[in-house]
This record gives sequence, C-alpha cells and structure tokens, in this order.
Amino acid sequence: MDLQLSGRVAIVTGASKGIGLAVARTLAEEGAHVVATSRTPVELPGKAVHVAADLMDPAAPARVVTRAVEEFGGVDILVNNAGGPPPGVTLPRFGFMASDDADWRTMFEFNLFSVVRMIRAAVPVMVARGGGSIVNVSSGSARQPGAMNVDYGAAKSAVNHVGKAVSEEYGAQGVRVNTISPGPVLTDWWTRQGGAAEVISGVAGASKEDVIAKVAPEMMRLVTGRLVDPQEIADAIALLVSPRSGSTTGVDLPIDGGFLKEL
Repeated sequence: MDLQLSGRVAIVTGASKGIGLAVARTLAEEGAHVVATSRTPVELPGKAVHVAADLMDPAAPARVVTRAVEEFGGVDILVNNAGGPPPGVTLPRFGFMASDDADWRTMFEFNLFSVVRMIRAAVPVMVARGGGSIVNVSSGSARQPGAMNVDYGAAKSAVNHVGKAVSEEYGAQGVRVNTISPGPVLTDWWTRQGGAAEVISGVAGASKEDVIAKVAPEMMRLVTGRLVDPQEIADAIALLVSPRSGSTTGVDLPIDGGFLKEL
C-alpha cells in the first residue's frame, strides 16, 4: 500500500530509540522528510535531519518547528512520542504516596507540557499549508488507572484530552489529531539496567528475562502473552498520519496486546 507520505515533512520527538526511532525510520522509508528530535543523535535513511532538543525546555518546541521549516519548508506531520520516565527517573513506582509534588511536576512537564508546546508550535504552520496530521503517543495507563505510576497515568490522561480538544478545534482547517495508546512495549524503559524489568524483578523474585517474557505479560493480563514490539506501534502511526486515514480524527487507538478490557 502506498501511504502517500513521499515528500511530506514529519517531526518525530523522542526519536533516538524505541517507538520514536521505529516511527522515524518507518516514515523515512516511506519517503517523508523527517526531523528527528531527541537529546541524543540518531541516523536515519533518506532525507532526515536530527535536531538535538530537550523538550523539558519550554523554548525547544518552537526551535524544532523553525528548523523543520528552514530545512524542508513546513510541517505536515507531528508525532509526539517523547514521554515516559523523565530523565533520571526510574519507573515503575508503586502506590499513590510514592510520588511527591516535585515528581508530579516533572512528570507533567515531560509527558504533557512538551506535547502541548509542540502542538502549539506546529499547528499554525500546518494550517498555513492547508492542514496536517498529529499523533500523540499516550498509554493504556491513561484509561486504566491503578496504584502504579499514578502521576504518569494522570499526565497521559491529560494528553488524551488535549488531543480530542485540538482535533475538534482545528479539524475544519485540515488538521487531524489522533492518539495511540500502547500497552507495555519492549523498549529501553523495560530492558535497560535499572529499568522496569529489574524493578519488577526485585519485587516478584524472578529474573529480568522471566519478567519480560512471562511475569509482566501475566501481571498486565496481556491476551497476546507478550510485550508489544515498537514496530507494531510505528506501523499504526504511519497509517494514521497518512492521507489514507483522511477521515480518522479524534481517535484513541490502543495497541496493547489486550491490556485494556473495557468496551
């Protein structure tokens, strides 16, 4: 299927690893001009540039959009993927009392305000070009509250709200906004030293490898019995930002191995 992305300009945040890297590579392979944004460099095929940015800096989103306009003439696609544990933070955290005010502020700064600022910077450029497509990467935790990572889930719930609101306001001007809600994805968040798999390993009394292969899927009641592959998220995002999805807006699409159970 031709996704009709050739020549379109895409910004992908959090593009150095995991979901963001898979998205950036996929869009580049489909012929898009990719502006990959992250704190660490990344190499991509095709017409792509890396913009080093810390999205905790309120001025960074506007600089990223300005660079996209300078390099490629505009912005057609924005994938707000940056998020998860803020720099220096290890998740999961267990229980509501585990996070203090500073933890909540940092979590919202990284997972919500960076998204808000990127949208604020990109939408006027998209409108001037006749429209565009935004995908915000949220989390199944936004719709499945529990006593783990409460601040993270709350921030992602707010991301879902923002996406719906912006899709309603700017839909008539050609800007589509959708949300992807992954379940547990096999990324650095889980696999790195000191990451989620090791934290859960210490609680569950299982090896890191067993946590990834069995304990976590069982704990989160994943129907597929495994963590999600980042490429599965990237493929869905590529379709959502494509003109092939021209009537899809305001949608929250779970890709979570069956994590969410409600109707």
